[in-house]
Amino acid sequence: MGTRPQHKPKYKKLCKILLKLRADSGLTQRALAEKLKVPHSVIFKIEHGERRIDPVEFAQWCRGCGVDPAEIINQVGL
Repeated sequence: MGTRPQHKPKYKKLCKILLKLRADSGLTQRALAEKLKVPHSVIFKIEHGERRIDPVEFAQWCRGCGVDPAEIINQVGL
């Protein structure tokens, strides 16, 4: 088997960017979770690579932090 997708370098980079994005927007994990209507544990797990984020969640996360999802995709280099 190969490396699991959430353990690949670009995915790890995405997790770090999402964490920084949330923190820079002034949101706690709980506050972002409330905006996205998910348990706060989902935010923690995504930020730490324990749970994959799907494209819809990704877009909601970015918008919840006040950022265009395309900007983040460019940062990750996808």
